[in-house]
Amino acid sequence: MSGKTLATLYYDIISPFAYLYVKQRQRLKQIDIKPVPVLLGGLLKATHNVGPGEVAAKRPHTYQFCVWQAEKLGIPFRFPEHHPFITVAAQRLLVQEKAEWAMVERAFDYVWIEGKDPNLSWSEFCIYLGLSADTAKPESPEVKAELITNTNQAKADGAFGVPALILDQHCFWGLDTIDWALDYLARPGMFAEASYAYAENVPNGLT
Repeated sequence: MSGKTLATLYYDIISPFAYLYVKQRQRLKQIDIKPVPVLLGGLLKATHNVGPGEVAAKRPHTYQFCVWQAEKLGIPFRFPEHHPFITVAAQRLLVQEKAEWAMVERAFDYVWIEGKDPNLSWSEFCIYLGLSADTAKPESPEVKAELITNTNQAKADGAFGVPALILDQHCFWGLDTIDWALDYLARPGMFAEASYAYAENVPNGLT
């Protein structure tokens, strides 16, 4: 045991923001973060949400922002052949292999540094992860069920997209919440403060 505060990071390799987050996770070195693969499409559907790739005007804006953000952070970045693409097989593989950070990062690198869709070069993707070239796409009921369970748990934990860091039952969603999480660690009573408590329960004027 590390003695560090435990946290969970829900991710899907489809997300460029999750990739950029993973590349900066050392900023949160004072917590022990467990990477947990989910299916972003399922999470978005469960929370009545849509990804930026599904909104015509938002898609180019978001993609170009990712290019700018990567440049700003000095992180290698290249869009895959097409995006979005289906990540079910890749996410199931990461579940099956109980992927720790080294493999998780390699999976992200394959998409966001090599610029490839694992579905189009599955054997190469497996080799890239350190697995055998003849590794089959996972089809076991247990692996399928575990990915669904992870996705449902992400929703239960308050996640509505990725990357989502769950820390002390608080959800910090998105690349730009790393600083917020760091401030919370330095000020653990933050969410009990009057302004935060009120913000959580502001009446909805549209209902």
